[in-house]
Amino acid sequence: MSCTATLFTKQVPQNRLTWPALLEHPFVKETSNEVKVSSFKILTNIIAAGVLHPSAASDTTICAILDFVSVIVRSKISDVHGFMVKLALLRAITRDIAFPFIVTSFLSPQGLSILKKLLDNSGSGNRNSYAEHWTAVTHLYSQIIRSDDSVPGRVLYESTACIAVMLSRIAFLLKTSISAESTEMICPQPFDETLRRILVNARQTGVINLLVECLLVSGSSLMSGSSDTLPAACEACKAMWYMIDALEVLSIKGHPYFFPLKSSQCHLLRRPDVKESNQDSLLETDLTDMINVVAKSFLDSKAVQIAVYYCFRNGLESALHAVLQLMLRICLSSVPVCSLVCGLPTSAVVTIDTECGGDGTIISCLFSMLSSLNASYLNKEGGDSRNQKSKLSKPHALVFNSCLILATIACQFKLDCKVSASCILTSSSKKQHDRLSVLGHLCSADKMTSSFQPHCAAAMLALSSLVSLECAMSANSAITETALALVPPTTTLRAYLKLQSSDENANVMLSKWHGLRDGCVGLLETRLKWGGPLGIEQACSSSIPQLLLCLLADDLQRDSPEAGGIKDRVGLSPIGVVWAVSSICHCLSGGIYRDVLFRKEHVKLIADLVSELHLKMLKSWSGLGGGSKGIRDLVDAVVDLLAFPFVVVQSAPGCPSMSASINSGHLLNIGSPGARIGIESKDVARAIEANMPHYLQILLEVGLPGCVLRCLKYVDPRDLARPMAFIAKMAGYRPLAVQLLKEGLLDPQSVRKFFGGSSPKEAVIDLLMIVSDLARMSKDFYEAIDKACLLEFLRDFLSHEEADMRAKACSAIGNMCRYSSYFYTSLAKYKIVSLLIDRCADPDKRTRKFACFAIGNAAYHSDILYEELRRSIPHLTRLLLAAEEEKTKSNAAGALSNLVRNSDALCEDIISQGAMQALLKLVEEYSSNAVSPTRDVMKESPLRIVLFALRKMCDHSPCRHYLRSSEFFPAIARLKRSPDSTIATYASGIIGKAAQ
Repeated sequence: MSCTATLFTKQVPQNRLTWPALLEHPFVKETSNEVKVSSFKILTNIIAAGVLHPSAASDTTICAILDFVSVIVRSKISDVHGFMVKLALLRAITRDIAFPFIVTSFLSPQGLSILKKLLDNSGSGNRNSYAEHWTAVTHLYSQIIRSDDSVPGRVLYESTACIAVMLSRIAFLLKTSISAESTEMICPQPFDETLRRILVNARQTGVINLLVECLLVSGSSLMSGSSDTLPAACEACKAMWYMIDALEVLSIKGHPYFFPLKSSQCHLLRRPDVKESNQDSLLETDLTDMINVVAKSFLDSKAVQIAVYYCFRNGLESALHAVLQLMLRICLSSVPVCSLVCGLPTSAVVTIDTECGGDGTIISCLFSMLSSLNASYLNKEGGDSRNQKSKLSKPHALVFNSCLILATIACQFKLDCKVSASCILTSSSKKQHDRLSVLGHLCSADKMTSSFQPHCAAAMLALSSLVSLECAMSANSAITETALALVPPTTTLRAYLKLQSSDENANVMLSKWHGLRDGCVGLLETRLKWGGPLGIEQACSSSIPQLLLCLLADDLQRDSPEAGGIKDRVGLSPIGVVWAVSSICHCLSGGIYRDVLFRKEHVKLIADLVSELHLKMLKSWSGLGGGSKGIRDLVDAVVDLLAFPFVVVQSAPGCPSMSASINSGHLLNIGSPGARIGIESKDVARAIEANMPHYLQILLEVGLPGCVLRCLKYVDPRDLARPMAFIAKMAGYRPLAVQLLKEGLLDPQSVRKFFGGSSPKEAVIDLLMIVSDLARMSKDFYEAIDKACLLEFLRDFLSHEEADMRAKACSAIGNMCRYSSYFYTSLAKYKIVSLLIDRCADPDKRTRKFACFAIGNAAYHSDILYEELRRSIPHLTRLLLAAEEEKTKSNAAGALSNLVRNSDALCEDIISQGAMQALLKLVEEYSSNAVSPTRDVMKESPLRIVLFALRKMCDHSPCRHYLRSSEFFPAIARLKRSPDSTIATYASGIIGKAAQ
């Protein structure tokens, strides 16, 4: 430090070197009084007249001003020497003309206002200079925000506005650059790099954190009763939005941005210019981090919440647009933010009855704004009169973004599966009606007759999302009934679906995350789901399913050269795709199943939705309907659609599949329209069953079994229930079963991961069913089952706490021993026989039934397991005498029969343990019914199996001797007169063998 500076700092007390003290310095005040008014007015008029253009001189002046103000703001002793030097430098640069003005006005809010205008004006000049200005402005802003002194509200506002205006200019220039590229204009690469460098600097210097601090200061001031800092909060929100907007533009620059469906179709067309993620990953990370910072500050700070709330309530239109854009993004990033917006607690457990959505919440502000806009602007006729009455320049944009926020919150709540729509609409029936009515009115705008209006499409999306949320939490409610009355008729929705965007050059995306037709398809799905058979009939007669298939195929404009090309004409986000598939599924019960499922091209189209390519893109999709939850919803919807014929056939009374020991994939039958059709419409069920070979052939040709299996690796293990149920249904048909095995259905690693992981109980049961059905179908599948290394898992399932698991394990083992002794050695190796015997005394009746079945088959083919099975004899005997199901008694009798089938090793035990006595008692019990020609009670009777067992036992001398001496032997003789030929034959055989 120089001697002069040292002397100066020693002479001036430190408390006189603060910012407020410097502003009160006599030199500053005197100069200000002389020239401030005139100089401020002159420069303001020059800027307002538009005659001040970017130049080297203006850049130099801005730099000097920024350096000067920065020194004043720092107000540290160490800076005083630099301050004095810069005063001299500034006087020399400006040649004394502007010096008095600079010294005075740039130490005041008016000076910052002029600086803001100069910065805005210089944005179209030298890019490198603009980058330097940005660095200096952000440094100055950091000093102001983090100053130890209390910053006046006007200073906070003007300094924040400087940041906002520069970021606004950057976002605008980036959009202009992309627009120029899209029209094949040449845009210099250095220009883009300069803007990118500024945004990188913004991230590195933590500008977003400074803006959050501004909100914090403003919110604290508002909480204390002062509104001086509200304009600063509005500018902070604008600056945040402009920075996020610029990053979003830059992240997709140079590549078409599509929804996952269109992206996957472009890849199938081998379009190399469409990247898988559609985005610059590094910039996307920066963008995500910034949004997360804003979301976290909103969640953690009451002051920030207050600041944002007042920006909603009292901000100017430009700030309101920015706040809406910010709110949309933080709601997309965080379910707790959605809860806070609705007045819900973010940490405690939320119940459906939690009161929320009322006055004082942001969600209430949104509905109030929509109601006001609908009443005072959008509902008027004559554009001129509207503009005169309303001071808003873009009311449709306010409606648009408000509705997107409502839709986003509803979708987030649905994915979270915790609350109903009343958390958004309140528990008041009147408010529910009023809020839904506003959305209903916005859905039916007159201008929708010729082209899709974005704000109307957004309102449809909000309404359909709210109904979808309510339906997910409560099947029938007043909210659903009210909303259904507001849904346009099917014919109107069909007309909407065929409309094109009002901007023919734009992709049909409401935003990066919402499709133009999402809401329309969502409302259609609502009408089909709750409109009853008449609604389905109307949809089918209007060719709605065919129209939806065209949408999914990007073939809406068949005659357009863009159809199927690089331009997205569909406008379906992942959520819209799920609604479209669900709508088609609802229509199947209306007879349209022939056109949808019995045509190869349509099945291929649906199958492609769960292709690896599409699911990869969906997995990385950051918007609603993406990630693991989005994959779950899409896979479930596709499964419900393609499983329809299986469910119908399986649900029909008397269908062969119903007689199987296990009804595979039962989860898909619950609540399915296919199950209702199978029961109520025998003609339809018979027609579908007759066409099943054709349907199976289509599934094989499009490779559906492999496609469904491959999609499992993208599904969260907790969400495997429905796709596994579909696989279980397919595995019941030999051609599909063969294909499933070729595609790795029983791959050992997959099986181990599946059984040993966090798969839901329903999915595990279905895999056990698959093993059981394959083994029951043919011994040809034994080798594949053996290679899957299932025995150790089956052993564990025999002791599982869930009765269903124990029962299915017993059934699978029984069928694995159905055709040969292939698995006998393995049963002994894994000590499974002993566990099977224990299951005969299981508290669950189904487990007892299947345990008897398994023991019988384990004894059928050879006597290799007889010694281990010896312990089963008393268990089987007790089941014969107990109050068990007829099928259980039949299985027990059959098992005893097989225990003497291959040798007499167990005959003495069968006699001594009372097994033959129990069989003879059953003969006595059922004999009176068996000889009566008028009774039809023998259909489920175990008598046939009992007689068969006794006849088999008569092959051995000890058993014949016991039989002849039994008091129940005469009952067998009476059965020779039975009208049932099988019973009579068995009885005669026993009598004949006993006489030997």
